[in-house]
Amino acid sequence: MSIMANPTLKRSLFLSCFPTQFLRNIITPQSSTICRKHLLSTVSDSDKSLSSVSSFTVQYLMNTCGFPLEDALSASKKLQLNENKSHKHQSVLEILRSFHFCDTHVTKLLIKCPKILKMNVNSNLKPKLEYLRDNGLEGRLLPDLIVSNPEILSKSLNGFVKPRLEFLKKYLHTNDRVFGAVKRTFGLWRINLNGITERNIELLLSEGVTTRSIERWVFWQPRTLTHRVDRIVYAIRTVKELGLDPSSFRCVRAIQVLLSISHSTWNQKVQNFKTLGWSEEMIWSAFKRYSMCFGLSEENVSRTMDFYVNTMKLKPVVIAAQPSLLAYAMNTRIRPRYSVIKVLECRKLLKKKFKVCWVFRLTEKDFLEKFVDKHLDQIPNLLEVYRGTIAVEKMDQLEQSKLTSYVEICAVQ
Repeated sequence: MSIMANPTLKRSLFLSCFPTQFLRNIITPQSSTICRKHLLSTVSDSDKSLSSVSSFTVQYLMNTCGFPLEDALSASKKLQLNENKSHKHQSVLEILRSFHFCDTHVTKLLIKCPKILKMNVNSNLKPKLEYLRDNGLEGRLLPDLIVSNPEILSKSLNGFVKPRLEFLKKYLHTNDRVFGAVKRTFGLWRINLNGITERNIELLLSEGVTTRSIERWVFWQPRTLTHRVDRIVYAIRTVKELGLDPSSFRCVRAIQVLLSISHSTWNQKVQNFKTLGWSEEMIWSAFKRYSMCFGLSEENVSRTMDFYVNTMKLKPVVIAAQPSLLAYAMNTRIRPRYSVIKVLECRKLLKKKFKVCWVFRLTEKDFLEKFVDKHLDQIPNLLEVYRGTIAVEKMDQLEQSKLTSYVEICAVQ
């Protein structure tokens, strides 16, 4: 379909040549009709220049590469394709498809990085794609990798692509894990994975961190391996002073948390815990047990602590001894489960004594089996209470005098 033969596309292409602010300034409510007529009348005078540059670019992107109009117009502002060199653009599409890029892959890739259409096939694209394929990235792995990280195609093969892939394969071993790491961590290919990273890994290994832990580290949190050596040394010394064994994954997680939080953020979190009734000793003890509690937002920690302390009447020292309790979701786990337990207590259906914190650790399936499903005969609406779809006032079976605390917890918000 020719753009010049389509008035709507022609108008959109022409108007896209003007900055948005410019159009807003000249098209006021008083002048909009006159300006619009003037601008649209100018389209016919611009057909010749548009058809030679912008119109061909937009038309090619839409008809050959599958671009939506909006994306094609946007790309045409940064990329100008020459109709006389269309065979070169076509060769780019052909080489991509020869490496199992389907139409969807091609469209997504070019929308992200349209300049690929102007890259040289023989000296740039083909050698990189062949290298990646020959190193195990076959089938969908290769196009999926390139679509998620198109900058690979604009980097040097020997100076960038090869060293990165060799580094990742050294620690991740399998192609699936290499692709998983790259896809999971946006911008992984931009991180300096060599040099200081290699030295940091050697330091960690010399301090007792296992190769298995390093593999998981590279996969899940590669950025924390790029810190200065002095920060790595500080983190290792800190966790060792807490008595953590470097060969344990708990120790590795603690090191990662220390590396991912700035000193100022750490101090803010410590102060927040202190305002919630935690002593310095409790804070470090909690960090040793579950370092990820320092990865939680201060707002979430405060809200969760408020429920535990003021509603459940638990002491701060109890939570500090089981800091993983802070990580549970308030509205989908803590509040609904506590509501069910309170109902069962009111009906005296709990035969055994147990620590309520244990209830939060159960899987969804186990909790339903132990505390909901087995009591549906006595309390038919218990599942609705758990899901929060029924107000307590409608549960006629329960005595209102026994539900004061329960109403406070479960009232429809």
